[in-house]
Amino acid sequence: MGRHEEEVFESSYMPRDLPITQYRITDHARFEMGRRHITEEEMAQVLSSPDRVELVRPGRAVYQSRLEREEPAGAYLLRVFVDVDRQPEAVVTAYRTSNIDKCWKTKS
Repeated sequence: MGRHEEEVFESSYMPRDLPITQYRITDHARFEMGRRHITEEEMAQVLSSPDRVELVRPGRAVYQSRLEREEPAGAYLLRVFVDVDRQPEAVVTAYRTSNIDKCWKTKS
């Protein structure tokens, strides 16, 4: 598997009504968000109201939403990886991609 490819489990699609409002941001996630110019507000928006949530492995989910950005202009997908098997949940990394179709897999 490539760097940003995750194995998708058969029961990986989780309901949309799983908002996360209390979480901690790991040092790694904070570093990567800064490097990738992702704000805590953008991340919080995705966690509180995701378009989609997928379980990428037991205990880890990716919360994702399609967003519009002014600079550079265009649509992108913001993906926030969260360890959901702890309290509070822990944000482990986040990135944005313009390759929405590749990441926005449909259940077959």
